[in-house]
Amino acid sequence: MHGQQVTYLEAGADSGGPVVVLLHGLASSSRTWAGVAPLLSAHAHVIAPDLLGHGESAKPRSGDYSLGAYAAGLRDLLVALGVPRATIVGHSFGGGVAMQFAYQYPELTERLVLVASGGLGSHVSIALRAATLPGTAVALRVAVAVTPDWLTRLGQRAGQMLPWTSGPEIDGLADAFHSFTDRGARSAFTQTIRSALNWSGQRLDGTERLYLLAETPVLLVSGDQDSVIPVAHSRAAHHALPMGRLEIFDGAGHFPHVEQPQRFAGLLDDFLATSTPAEINVQSMRCQLLDRQH
Repeated sequence: MHGQQVTYLEAGADSGGPVVVLLHGLASSSRTWAGVAPLLSAHAHVIAPDLLGHGESAKPRSGDYSLGAYAAGLRDLLVALGVPRATIVGHSFGGGVAMQFAYQYPELTERLVLVASGGLGSHVSIALRAATLPGTAVALRVAVAVTPDWLTRLGQRAGQMLPWTSGPEIDGLADAFHSFTDRGARSAFTQTIRSALNWSGQRLDGTERLYLLAETPVLLVSGDQDSVIPVAHSRAAHHALPMGRLEIFDGAGHFPHVEQPQRFAGLLDDFLATSTPAEINVQSMRCQLLDRQH
């Protein structure tokens, strides 16, 4: 699309069920949904793209890696695939993209699922904040150049043995580090993270527009052991969305869908079955905007 390769995984296209779009997080890929997509495909048409700059999709050095551009790119993908409306599921940074999509294209959004989502508060881990500092791209290039694969695997195994760490969080970190061997991925990472964060934390705050989701079914999912984005962000968002649904996975970290895929897929199936798809149009959105002013 637009001269750039866009890669996506698809399952359950003939299920006859609702369309579910799965968006991965920063420095990740559609593979993060490998344990969930096959389970969902029995009752849903699942589409899991690699966002621009990630996975097998193109990684242009001069690409637009803003939330708005990612949302527009997703809109274009759905139009190209002939998908009129969908349930949008976003993990971490992908949650920020999902919210932006719902704000920009409410008429295309049936439901919204935010998994350990970014954009719901300023605080994030110090590692993410440090990645916004000058010289990050150079530091990553040097790090991957001097670190052999065996040492990365050793560090991954050692991290998984620590009692205060989550295995999927360590695996996610290792996958991200491996992806940085690609120059385009390093550039996309630094440009994306600087568009969303600074040393103080998340620059973009989606909470001020949560009221626009009042008529959209929203499911919030977090792990109570998340060391990347505090579970308190999801709790606060749920407080602002009393009609929404909040599920906390006990013992899970930043990747609850990876740690407990069957529970996650069952939860999403139930959400699809028990919620009515939103039907937002220009007039209903206008009413929400005007009511907020009063």
